[in-house]
Amino acid sequence: MSTGSRLPAVTPLGPDSVAWQVVGDRRLLLGAGTALLLQVAHPVIGAGVHDHSDYVEDPWGRLDRTIDSLLCQVFGGREAIVEAERLREMHKAIKGVDHHGERYHALNPEAYWWVHGSTFWTTVRMQDVFVHPLSRMEKRRFYAEWRQLGLLLGLREHHMPADLEGFETYFDDVVANRLEDNHTVRELLGSITMRDTPPPPWWFLPEPLWRPVRPAGGNVLTRCAIGLLPPALRDRLSLKWTDEDERRLQRLGAVVRAVGNRVPARLRLYPRAYRA
Repeated sequence: MSTGSRLPAVTPLGPDSVAWQVVGDRRLLLGAGTALLLQVAHPVIGAGVHDHSDYVEDPWGRLDRTIDSLLCQVFGGREAIVEAERLREMHKAIKGVDHHGERYHALNPEAYWWVHGSTFWTTVRMQDVFVHPLSRMEKRRFYAEWRQLGLLLGLREHHMPADLEGFETYFDDVVANRLEDNHTVRELLGSITMRDTPPPPWWFLPEPLWRPVRPAGGNVLTRCAIGLLPPALRDRLSLKWTDEDERRLQRLGAVVRAVGNRVPARLRLYPRAYRA
């Protein structure tokens, strides 16, 4: 089942939205591993990524394209409508048979919404730990805006919980009853360590200067990816997480908050967010 090809007339988000205040911060990159783990642990998404994605061969390019797409959806105005149509067209060809022997399609509404909804959950989690916690009212507004983006992406009202409280119940149920350990999860966990990751395109220094940075970066990304996950999913994936690990994550969060809040907006924000 797919969500259809015609997108409803939906107003893109604007400067009065909570999303405009939180999505463009570069610190949210620390949650990328968590968002990806939540997504590929879904059997449909895990199978699609395993069969069709190039993130292992081109991790930096894949990350850049994902961030650019999200920023366009939030800050792009009418351009966000074009991006939504591009995404749906691209996902039409992503189909196959998963390791359970079940047919899958990337435009399955359950899976398409889970990608979008889990990104919302991760953004809120990142705000809590690394930026500035949102109030309950701000979270409700942010979720309503995320549903608006969901409509823009081609989902329907009945595909998405009606309010934040409904989303929280839905999210816990998916984590408890739908997500799984699979090959893509294990491959992604290995990739996050950055053991074999080449330097990013913007790294203009010699390769020998990348080698000592790589393990430190991998340690931080791995700690964030695992530590920000819901405990129930950590347990299902047999990912060790101790009280000391949690304290280290909280200390890292305190440092990132303190330093990040002093960085000028033109450096702290992605260019599209800063211009907006």
